[in-house]
Amino acid sequence: MDAAELLLNPNLAYLLLVVGGLLAILALFTPGTGVLEVGALFILILAGWMVYNLPINPWALILLVLGVVPFILALRKSKRQLFLALAILAFVIGSSFMFRGDSWWQPAVNPFLAGVVSIATAGFLWFTVIKVMDADRRKPSHDLNSLVGVIGETRTAVEDEGTAQIGSELWTVRSARPIPVNAKVRVVEREGFVLLVEEIK
Repeated sequence: MDAAELLLNPNLAYLLLVVGGLLAILALFTPGTGVLEVGALFILILAGWMVYNLPINPWALILLVLGVVPFILALRKSKRQLFLALAILAFVIGSSFMFRGDSWWQPAVNPFLAGVVSIATAGFLWFTVIKVMDADRRKPSHDLNSLVGVIGETRTAVEDEGTAQIGSELWTVRSARPIPVNAKVRVVEREGFVLLVEEIK
């Protein structure tokens, strides 16, 4: 199998589509690192090129796009599990049937591969998203305002934003002035889950 045949293999295109989608979803829940965003973008661009060059089922593509709606509703509305289940179902069916076989109802993807990946993807998404949503709803167990005045130490250089050890936890911190790594800092204010600090000379 040469490189062209490999790149236009429906099974590989299906795997890239699923992996790219998973990375994009994870990037929504853990923004800031840039690694997931770049990885998702690169993989989805390659998968998009394959989708463009392979025969596809338009209805499966529409189902994938429509699946974004219940996913957004799962993040914002009540009955989150119902919306999440609908989004996962749309993602699994849409990606499995994206590439057309001999008939519109027959996927070009290997059924065994589609079944294993679908079960693994659905389980992973359900567990991960539910855990993230539960953590998001849970109120902090301590008063974050009590952190004002606490002294800590930077773990990264703070160029507008960085990380510092405050108490027993790592926090995202900001400073009006650059602060080097391993510098003593004092918390002067809190903005949500970001602490404003100043260096202790």
